[in-house]
Amino acid sequence: MGKKRKHSETEVAPPKKDVSAEERPKRTLLGWKDKAEEVKKESDSMGFRNKEKVLVTCSRRINFRYRHLMLNIVSLLPHCKKDNKVESKASKGTTLNELVELKSCSSCLFFECRKHQDLYLWMAKCPNGPSVKFLVNAVHTMEELKLTGNHLKGSRPILTFSDNFDKDAHWKLLKELIIQIFGIPKEHRKSKPYHDHVFVFSIVDDHIWFRNYQISVPHNEADKVPRGGLENMTLVEVGPRFCLNPIKIFAGSFGGPTLYENPFYISPNQIRALEKRKKAGKYAKKVKAKTRRKMHELSNPLEPDEFAEMWKE
Repeated sequence: MGKKRKHSETEVAPPKKDVSAEERPKRTLLGWKDKAEEVKKESDSMGFRNKEKVLVTCSRRINFRYRHLMLNIVSLLPHCKKDNKVESKASKGTTLNELVELKSCSSCLFFECRKHQDLYLWMAKCPNGPSVKFLVNAVHTMEELKLTGNHLKGSRPILTFSDNFDKDAHWKLLKELIIQIFGIPKEHRKSKPYHDHVFVFSIVDDHIWFRNYQISVPHNEADKVPRGGLENMTLVEVGPRFCLNPIKIFAGSFGGPTLYENPFYISPNQIRALEKRKKAGKYAKKVKAKTRRKMHELSNPLEPDEFAEMWKE
């Protein structure tokens, strides 16, 4: 009989370790590139990324001209999101803040129409503020003006401001708010990586006037503009046009403590009431003039005419 094997001999040998070659680093023209260094350089090149998104919406019963203005602004801002109409009540602030959060936006442009004729624009940073309420005047849309300018949809604009924005604290706050809302983020997926139009914001008579110009450059081979040759460049207006009259600046989003109130602001209702009073005053003057004329005729009767009954026979 053969001998029994020992238990140690029957044990299964442990599997050999897979001694495979490690992944070789990436080779470049300048040598071997380390993976850790590559990740570090990529993170350094990314730096700060602007993730600004703007929600654009309006109130119900908005006028057709103001709706066209809102659609023009939506076409100018590729980083914005459009939403359904919102009822303009006292609780619209909470509703808009919820909408901004659901759409994962950080700012909001809300066009509020009152009495089918008055347009108010809210610019707000959500959810912590600040927010500004404007009265919009002198509205002219792209379709209405029929201007000759034209620029590529989605291209990034150059924002220019007049020197008046650095004069007072509330103008500085409005300038920073406009930069964050109207400035298209760099390398946004819907934007084009070059500039071919200019947004102009200028303060005249305590109003902010908005203009949009196309940068026109000759493209003929003979007249090709060199880099930095601004003499041959021209500006052609594209539209839309509008004027913003600031009413109040609030510390919160769509409300909160008032940081600034315009002392020269007169509501459109007061202006219409004054015009009605002027018209009523004109009618009262006419009635008084008629009564004065009648009293004058009664107090100063004409002498009887000798030839009044001459031709009756």
